[in-house]
Amino acid sequence: MPTATLRASDDALLAAGSQSSLSSSSLKPQRGVFPVFLCGMLAFLELYCTQPMLPMLAHVFHASEASVSGTISASTFGVAISAALLALFGERLDRKKTIVASMVALAICTLLTATATSLPVLALWRMLQGLITPGVFILTIAYVTEEWPPLEVPRVMSYYVGGTVFGGFLGRISAGILAERLGWRPIFLVLGILGLFGAALAQRVLPPARPKERRIKSASPFTPVLANLQNPRLLATFGIGFCMLYTLISIFSYITFYLAAAPFHLSTAELSWLFTVYLCGLAATLAAGTVLARVGLRHGMVTAIGFCLGGLMLTLVPSLPVIGLGLAMASSGVFISQTCANSFLRDAAPAGSRVSAAGMYICSYYIGGTVGGILPAAAWRMAGWPGCVSLTSTLLITAGLLAFFGWKKRTAAPDPIPL
Repeated sequence: MPTATLRASDDALLAAGSQSSLSSSSLKPQRGVFPVFLCGMLAFLELYCTQPMLPMLAHVFHASEASVSGTISASTFGVAISAALLALFGERLDRKKTIVASMVALAICTLLTATATSLPVLALWRMLQGLITPGVFILTIAYVTEEWPPLEVPRVMSYYVGGTVFGGFLGRISAGILAERLGWRPIFLVLGILGLFGAALAQRVLPPARPKERRIKSASPFTPVLANLQNPRLLATFGIGFCMLYTLISIFSYITFYLAAAPFHLSTAELSWLFTVYLCGLAATLAAGTVLARVGLRHGMVTAIGFCLGGLMLTLVPSLPVIGLGLAMASSGVFISQTCANSFLRDAAPAGSRVSAAGMYICSYYIGGTVGGILPAAAWRMAGWPGCVSLTSTLLITAGLLAFFGWKKRTAAPDPIPL
């Protein structure tokens, strides 16, 4: 059966059954969003926790900025590899079982990271953390797009992204504060224990996915991947994802070196407090989730990118309050863009290939994050923080152009979510 026909049939089923499903399922808006928020939070507790510790790690291991930034790039590289595998095989996995099992494995790996005796070994453990993490958040993205009606997806996705923001904030700020007082190892013990507790809680509160009335089965796991690679709207989304995580990683990794030096001289603990700006991003993301279905995902994405670009420019002003405002704007823009992109996957990808599309998007997103931890090192050496800002601005402009020209409405069976 042609893809367009399958898609139209799938959308018709969703439209006809969305109200009854929402009322009869345990996934009602008030109760269903907490497990989604929890999954997002636990997936990102450990992923970026070394960011506020980068200047400290450079001193402890007598390493360069580029070398210690590898503790970030190693984890994002692991995510990219794992996401590519999930793009192939994720459609066949049980949503809840995979999410909870991945949480347990991630917590154990985080505990073992505290045993690292050198920077290469630390980077290896960080890569293993990255390999496990997509089992949590890629399946959660698919879970949201499959379990809620189309008009509810942006709002519920905003809670998931809000959870990732809060988890990233909690991991970074606790890492910076504990590292300055106790050294870098205890943070992995604390975050690992939190991860085990969170996995037990997720097992209890996360409802299993509802049985599907019909699944589209592919003869090969490569079939949905190849179809997605021929979809211009998805290709634009993958490109946007690359640019946006590049932006977040490059800004929040290299700003630590900038602010640790003259004239600011911030300590490791003080650098960790920079990530309180994530709470602004959390609030902005949750607020955006209530209006994206009305203003449109395309307009929301372009606005978020513009907001991020404006915030990045403010970080060039040599004033800590202004830099803080700029970081708040930039992070908010990235988080809102993530909500838009994750929600857009439901419209751009046909039923039966949405886990594959989410996996490919996350793969591209984290390849961007890996490059964002490495490439700005050259700009830093040549021109310092202004060089990093110039390079990152180029990627943001590229993302804006991809959203404006690449997110076109499909002609048949459009979803109720406006673009």
